[in-house]
Amino acid sequence: MLDHHDVYLTSAAEYDELVSAEDHEQHILPALNAIRPLAGLDVVELGAGSGRLTCLLAPIVRSIQAFDLSPAMLAVAQRKLLAGGWNNWRLQEADHRQLPLADGVADVALSGWSICYTVTWYQENEAWRAELGKALAEMRRVLRPGGVIILLETQGTGQTTPLAPPHLADYYAYLDAAGFASTWIRTDYRFASQAEAARLVRFFFGDDMLAHLGPQPEPILPECTGIWWQT
Repeated sequence: MLDHHDVYLTSAAEYDELVSAEDHEQHILPALNAIRPLAGLDVVELGAGSGRLTCLLAPIVRSIQAFDLSPAMLAVAQRKLLAGGWNNWRLQEADHRQLPLADGVADVALSGWSICYTVTWYQENEAWRAELGKALAEMRRVLRPGGVIILLETQGTGQTTPLAPPHLADYYAYLDAAGFASTWIRTDYRFASQAEAARLVRFFFGDDMLAHLGPQPEPILPECTGIWWQT
């Protein structure tokens, strides 16, 4: 298993292979639409990575401006968006805590599996609370009145029911205390073969996660994802 920081900088193509197998039952988009119907809205996305959510939303939103610190990830996202034929998107390198946007430009500020790194990369001396606060403040700043922040984060890969990873428990408690509503969905992975599953799961999650793969020819890896939102 690679260090995730290194993955995002140097292994974007393999990472995209992995996340392309995620949510094979397509639960994410209905869950987002249940929070705020997305058709015709302007969206800002933080930590877009290889465009997993960007490409999901581009066909239905009015616009999506997506940001990430990794040029390699954004290059993959750009290829996918161009291949999709959409013209309502913009990609740019940016930190969660300093978005190159004016105030009040979006109806939705979205981040999937990314704001958590303001927690895990700033654990020393509880610095994560201040860094997380900066990221959430930026999300609020770019929203129009009545806009909504939506965060997706892991509630356990290899799990069939939600279980917060210990290193993120304080982060989730922070969101609850700040008044975020929450729910969870299954976002199971389905791989084309046992060999593909072993390669990609080992790459990102490590050998221990292999025990959670199903025995099917197209194996399933269960996963729970939490969704938090606040208007």
